[in-house]
Amino acid sequence: MEPRVKAVELHHGAATDVGLVREVNEDSYLAAPPVFVVADGMGGHEGGDVASAIVVEEFARLADAGYDPARGTEVIAATLAGCQHRISEYGAAQRARGAGRFHAGTTAVVALLVEDDGEPKWLLANLGDSRIYRFTEGRLEQVSVDHSVVQELVEAGAITEDDAAVHPERHVITRALGGPDAAEADYFLLPLASVERLVLCSDGITGMITDDQMGAILGRVDDPRDAADQLVAAALAAGGRDNATVVVVDVVGLVSEFSYDSDAQRVSLEQKLGALP
Repeated sequence: MEPRVKAVELHHGAATDVGLVREVNEDSYLAAPPVFVVADGMGGHEGGDVASAIVVEEFARLADAGYDPARGTEVIAATLAGCQHRISEYGAAQRARGAGRFHAGTTAVVALLVEDDGEPKWLLANLGDSRIYRFTEGRLEQVSVDHSVVQELVEAGAITEDDAAVHPERHVITRALGGPDAAEADYFLLPLASVERLVLCSDGITGMITDDQMGAILGRVDDPRDAADQLVAAALAAGGRDNATVVVVDVVGLVSEFSYDSDAQRVSLEQKLGALP
C-alpha cells in the first residue's frame, strides 16, 4: 500500500546550560522527532524548573503515543491546556502547603510535523518570549513574535528594536503557561521547503547574542549538534546571564521509504505519528 504521508528525514541537535549567574537551570527541552520543544521556566527552584519539565512531559506523550497529523493545531492546543492545568494545580498545592507567594510558570515554543493538503509541514507554536527561527539560504528569520511588554512597545512605535534589547522591562512577558488565565498560543504553518534549519531557543540565547551572531554560527556549522553546542557556548562567552537552551533541526529531505535509523537521527513521519488509516 502506498504511504499517505511522505517520510521526512530530520537531523537534530540540542544543548542547554545553567549559565554563569543562575544557580538552577529552569529551562527544559524535548527533541523527540517529530516533536520539538523549548520551555523557559519562571518562579525559581521547584517553580520554573518544574513548570518547564511538565511541558516537556506532556509533549513527550505525543512523540511516544502518536497524534493525528491532520489536526495539529488541536493537538498542540489540547497539550498546552493540559500543561496549564497541571502547572496551575502544582502551584495551588504548593501555596496550600504554606508557600504563600509561590508561582510556577513557563514559556513554550513547539515545532510539530503535521500533514496539510497531503504534504508534511511544520506547525509552530509559541507562548512567551522564547523564540522560533528558520535559517534558509544563509538567512536567519524570526518566525515567532515575542509575547512581551517590549514587543508591544516596538509594535506601537514607542521604542525601536535596538531600544528593546536594553529596555529595563525586556524580560516581562505578557503570555505564559501557569498564569491565572489560560493564554492562547500563536501558530505558524510553514512548508518544509521554506525551512532548511529550524531553531527553537530560550531568551538565554537571544538575550546574549544577536541574530547576526546566531546566523553566522548556523551558516558555518553543518552538524546541528555542533551548531546547538556553539550557540550555547556563544551565549556563555557573552556573559551567560541566564539559562541558555537551544534545539536545532535540519530538514534533510523527503525519503521514499519509511525507516528509522537512530544513529543517523532519521525519522519516519508514519512511524512516529502512528499508522494512518
